[in-house]
Amino acid sequence: MESKAVIGIDEAGRGPVIGPIVIAGVSLNEELNAKFKSAGVKDSKLLSIRRIYQLERIIKEFSLDFKVVVRTAKEIDDRFKSKKNLNYFELDDMAEIANSIKGEKVIVDSPSANTSKVKAYLEKRIKDKEVIARNYADRDFVEVGAASILAKAQREREVEAIKKELSYDFGSGYTSDPRTIAFLKIINDNGRINEEPYSNYIRKTWLTVRNLSKRNLNDFF
Repeated sequence: MESKAVIGIDEAGRGPVIGPIVIAGVSLNEELNAKFKSAGVKDSKLLSIRRIYQLERIIKEFSLDFKVVVRTAKEIDDRFKSKKNLNYFELDDMAEIANSIKGEKVIVDSPSANTSKVKAYLEKRIKDKEVIARNYADRDFVEVGAASILAKAQREREVEAIKKELSYDFGSGYTSDPRTIAFLKIINDNGRINEEPYSNYIRKTWLTVRNLSKRNLNDFF
């Protein structure tokens, strides 16, 4: 009997102030799950970027199905027009991915500690599939680890492309990165933060950006 396909879903780039959030889904059966685990597929946070790119090729070639969704900084900022916080913005894409790729069960890395609420929200939007929502699912399920790898690899490519376009290495794009904050201060103080191309990639609804004019660089660290 052919084993059932299980979909794992995870994201990369939820927290940064620069660049997109990427959400990915990967579908595996029992045999592929074992093979991917042996190949070293796991939570992308535990892997080097070189290894992430290597495993990404394997996942895309051999998984039963996969899908990657990229949401820009502008789309993230515009979510308030539909009165959705970041969790629901992300969950809607998770549901879209789950409905569009093959699998009888869906396991998501929950964006909220309230996993029962996440599960209930997704069950209303995902058709005819069992839904499991877990915190740290990328550590516990190979399918979700595989999704985290696809999401991270795509997010890294997106960030590198932004750096190339802006001709500036702003680091990771996270608010904990001094290079990121220094870059934001420079373009804010020069009055260019709301101009293209910068405005295309910066999440202006983030508190970090709203506070730039009120704080000195040293205040961030």
